[in-house]
Amino acid sequence: MSKQKKKKTESEQSKPVVVTRIPGFSSQFKEDPAWWFKHDFQKASKILDLVTAVIQDPFAGIGKPEPLKYMEANIWSRRIDLEHRLVYRVS
Repeated sequence: MSKQKKKKTESEQSKPVVVTRIPGFSSQFKEDPAWWFKHDFQKASKILDLVTAVIQDPFAGIGKPEPLKYMEANIWSRRIDLEHRLVYRVS
């Protein structure tokens, strides 16, 4: 006795999931890139690349995204370099 699986129609299989994200930035974040652009242009450029990647997909991509263990469940970080991290909340 085998059960037959009901085949999904083509429209059911190919429906993309649309997720809308609205980025919000703290006042501290707004000050940080200005400081980095004055002191280390390459690092500032990397930060902007990371922010773009976070907006596109907060859980995968460049900078080794990882959830922070001892904080809220929705707090993540990405590596800017060995010393610095971009920390963000996904809601």
